[in-house]
Amino acid sequence: MRLTNSDKPMYPATGTTKADVISYYVQVAPWLLPHLAGRPVTRKRWVNGTGPGAEVFFEKNLPDSAPDWIRRVTIKHKSRTNVYPIFESVADLAWAGQVAALELHVPQWQVDATGVPQNPDRLVIDLDPGPGTGLPECVEVAHAARELLADIGVECFPVTSGSKGIHLFAHLDGTHDSDYVNAFAKQVAQALEASMPELVVSDMSKAKRAGKVLVDWSQNNGAKTTISPYSLRGRDEPTVAVPRDWDELDEDLRHLTIDEVPARLAERGDPMASLAGPVADRLSTYRSMRDASRTPEPVPDSVVRGRDGDPIFVIQEHHARRLHWDFRLERDGVLVSWALPKGVPDSTSGNHLAVQTEDHPMEYATFAGSIPKGEYGAGDVTIWDHGHFDLEKWNDHEVIATLHGTQEGGLGGSKRLALIKTGENWLIHLMKDQQPGAPSTTSRPKATKGTKPAKKKAPAGRSGFVPPMLAVLAGGRDASGDGWAYELKWDGIRCVAVVSGEDVRLYSRNHNDVSASYPELVEELAAMGLDTVLDGEIVAMDERGIPSFGRLQQRMGVTKPGDVERLRRTTPVQLMLFDLLERDGTSLRDLPYDDRRDALEELDLESELVHAPPAHGGTIDEAVALSRSHQLEGIVAKRRASTYDPGARSTDWLKIKNQDTQEIVIGGWRPSSGGRGIGSLLVGVPVEGGLRYLGRVGTGYSNAERLKLRSLLDPLERKTSPFVDEVESAASRDATWVTPRLVGEVVYGDWSPAGHLRHASWRGLRPDKDAADVVLEAAAEVRLTPP
Repeated sequence: MRLTNSDKPMYPATGTTKADVISYYVQVAPWLLPHLAGRPVTRKRWVNGTGPGAEVFFEKNLPDSAPDWIRRVTIKHKSRTNVYPIFESVADLAWAGQVAALELHVPQWQVDATGVPQNPDRLVIDLDPGPGTGLPECVEVAHAARELLADIGVECFPVTSGSKGIHLFAHLDGTHDSDYVNAFAKQVAQALEASMPELVVSDMSKAKRAGKVLVDWSQNNGAKTTISPYSLRGRDEPTVAVPRDWDELDEDLRHLTIDEVPARLAERGDPMASLAGPVADRLSTYRSMRDASRTPEPVPDSVVRGRDGDPIFVIQEHHARRLHWDFRLERDGVLVSWALPKGVPDSTSGNHLAVQTEDHPMEYATFAGSIPKGEYGAGDVTIWDHGHFDLEKWNDHEVIATLHGTQEGGLGGSKRLALIKTGENWLIHLMKDQQPGAPSTTSRPKATKGTKPAKKKAPAGRSGFVPPMLAVLAGGRDASGDGWAYELKWDGIRCVAVVSGEDVRLYSRNHNDVSASYPELVEELAAMGLDTVLDGEIVAMDERGIPSFGRLQQRMGVTKPGDVERLRRTTPVQLMLFDLLERDGTSLRDLPYDDRRDALEELDLESELVHAPPAHGGTIDEAVALSRSHQLEGIVAKRRASTYDPGARSTDWLKIKNQDTQEIVIGGWRPSSGGRGIGSLLVGVPVEGGLRYLGRVGTGYSNAERLKLRSLLDPLERKTSPFVDEVESAASRDATWVTPRLVGEVVYGDWSPAGHLRHASWRGLRPDKDAADVVLEAAAEVRLTPP
């Protein structure tokens, strides 16, 4: 494929070029392709870039000019027949960027191997904010939808669409057709409208959308498509449709851009990975790069499945434009491949770079020969060593295996090796502990004329990552009593610190190496002289000493030394440790929680940047009160007798998140869609001259309460607003103002930057309270104090 006009601005407002677009799609391919797997792709193209008056069009049919290696499927619709592409490789995505297909839209169904459409395997609810509403209102509706779907056993995942609102995705088992799923989605939308009539509309009429969120159920129609997760959007700025964690929705939510998403994925992974499908053909990229009529390399039509015998490996010496060694391991019918510029490391104290390349066919294990000039990988290929291997570990971030080569081969026998992913690339490491019977001598790539011996690299940290154990929401589970310990819950990112003397590696929950982003923590741990694996949380404090995830986001994914050094001064971080998993090479994971905590405290790790806050020694109520007083997320209750279960989400650890209550005075109300009871209340607290506005409360009422409140508020009607500050136009447009006498109580999740209640829900009237007695709670006072 020939790339043209790479410097052409696709987003003139930000200077984002076609090259930037292609680079983005190549970087996010491992996460984007599974969401496209098996789905016909409709492209939305901006040939001359976005901006005012830009030419844009949808393209369903794959043009004749498209490369032959893109998979095509022919699908008959009611009134037409289209030939769609199915994107399966990085090359497919690069082609999309080349033709300025900025947006990738797919249906909720897949095609099978023969191109026949199947029943939908996912449900999509589109929360589309109408005039006068935005993301905060969409978040409120999203939480309500999550609860509604959870009641019937359906888990949904939020995606900020990159355009205006939020998409909710849920997995389906494929037993129902599109008409059934579409009808179900409509019922969900109508149920949300019935429970939140002041905020939700399910009718597609534009005239009804002002001040409300449209719950668009029609995305599940068999003929409709939805923007794919991780697709760009064709707006003035290069925003992206991004799956989010539910906790993120309660932050200062905004749409993310092309510059933020790759680092985010490397740091945190895909929150919606469980809904992504397998990429159908693992050799499509390999085939797209080779012409069988021009190269002697094997170019098979299909993947080899179910081969008997031990898994095999091959290492090939490749004299291409630059000499390197191709390292290939059998996995799921293909040879997973890495290029080693300096070959297999010959010492346990130094690692070599390993660049992952496209999967190769099994037939490549015996290939040796000359690839013609002008073809991909042109040059001479010889087999350096081959044999079988014993696998110890294989995941997205680490592979450990003992390779059993030939005595005359480059390995000189058996070698235990590890491949460790660090950022975008991998390292290959010769393990210190070789299996019994393995030769003690190490190997070196065969000397080749014109090459220099590999330089020794400094140690890059041992392979000691342990997938962190995860907590679940407490819900109705009881975590009180002597059998439980209580830790404060920190609002940051999970960190597994692998420390071997001055050798320190910090890993995210998904085993991404984040050491380069937090050098001050690496330095602090390196100075402690430890040999440990520690579990904790990286946090960034605001000016009041309260953990701020918003501030921490400034550090996430930043690796350029200059940028890191600047942020190190302006946005410092700390490491809060709460578990010790290994000490001096011995695992502590099978010990009870109390024993691990005692061992952690014995290390005496308290320093300026590294802390091991003790577990709370009191009751659960006292622990919750303490977390609230420090304005933390809540607490984590941990069963004292529990062992550490790596990677498991266990009920031995329970999250108890804070949800505060606030007394309020009613200053106005908005009508329900039926017109009889109230739809929502406009509430505040007394200040000099009237009420300070705290926002809207639209949930938590029974139908009887809505009618009762209406009967109590009608006699208090007045013409002017009792609020001393401005009420948003979406709320004031149809508000009825009342004299501020009635007192109630609400439960809420947090405060917005504007000082409004977030996710407020009605608890009931407080007839025992006078309006003059109502004040902001102490915690709220602190939260609303400007920094």
